Amino acid sequence: MTRAEAAALRLDPPPFRDDTALAAVWDALPEARIAGGAVRDVLAGRPVSDIDLATPRTPDEVTAALLAAGLRVVPTGVAHGTVTAVAERRGFEVTTLRRDVETDGRHAVVAFTADWRQDASRRDFTINAMSMARDGSVFDYFGGAGDLAAGRVRFVGDPATRIAEDYLRILRFFRFHGRYGRLPPDGVTVAALRAGIPGLVRLSVERIWSELRLILSAQDPSATVALMQALGVWGAVLPEASAIARLRGLPPDALLRLAAMLTAEPLPLALRLKLSNDDRDRLVRLLTTPSPRPDDDDAALRRLLADYEQRDLIDRVWLDGGPAALRHRLAAMARPVFPLEGRDVVALGVAPGPRVGALLRDVRQWWLDGGCTANKPACEAELARRSCAPP
Repeated sequence: MTRAEAAALRLDPPPFRDDTALAAVWDALPEARIAGGAVRDVLAGRPVSDIDLATPRTPDEVTAALLAAGLRVVPTGVAHGTVTAVAERRGFEVTTLRRDVETDGRHAVVAFTADWRQDASRRDFTINAMSMARDGSVFDYFGGAGDLAAGRVRFVGDPATRIAEDYLRILRFFRFHGRYGRLPPDGVTVAALRAGIPGLVRLSVERIWSELRLILSAQDPSATVALMQALGVWGAVLPEASAIARLRGLPPDALLRLAAMLTAEPLPLALRLKLSNDDRDRLVRLLTTPSPRPDDDDAALRRLLADYEQRDLIDRVWLDGGPAALRHRLAAMARPVFPLEGRDVVALGVAPGPRVGALLRDVRQWWLDGGCTANKPACEAELARRSCAPP
């Protein structure tokens, strides 16, 4: 082992020692190391979601070794050195060590390498540049473990160079700063973040929203978003949502928080960000649903629940800064459902046509006025009374 390959520390017992699926991949590729986020989160004592591995072997060599071990292989990104090993129905991305040949501010042309440090040097932040062998040895070429312990998010090498390679790293900086950072960024980093703002126009809106969503999903993103606004980053990517003071106290729900900060119409923003249909519709509903009031009685809340989704009404209380007791009342109430349909009107001898709908609307309004408590027989009786009246 060379000096450059000396492990910074060794975790004993090794993490994942009881993970039989991962063990099957490691049996086929014993030189592979866990890389990136999983190492960071193990050291931070946080749950690990995905486990990605790196290896000096080429994709063809990786594929051959995995197949020889009886594992399924999916060629997910062979051009960039990545295949997915499937063991016990779980996927593990395995990527050949790489070095950048050319970058354009978003994508890189890469070449394979056998140099672990060279591969680590192309990563964004020191806390993401560590790797870990099967025996728990952690390889940390740029002081990521120390930065993690200190609560410092630091670029690998020169911040301006890293950002110029991929301007998405500006947003990624704030995402990781919000989750792992306790120390403010240093002056060199701040200058590089500011200088890189014009490069954000190279990013697709889908990638921008993907990062913003993760930022807004943090436990409390208010300080991070305030820093982004102070440096001019927030206004460059989301000028329609400048009321950042309204973030405080809201639950970790990105769309709810986005709605709280909006100072513009929601639909044009949803279309600009190319939100999914579900997210678009929810964002609009968040700002058009009526506001339940703390002094509303149960009948008034039932009337709201009859016309609007329970979740939307609860979200509206959050947006209005309403009391927790009101949210709890709404959550405990069953949504009332008007018990009549068009066929109930026709069964009384009313000919199909506009009068059917008119009668249903009239009876439903009567049901609403009564607090949505009348059952089907009561509604049928009211329908019969009204259907006998002259149209």
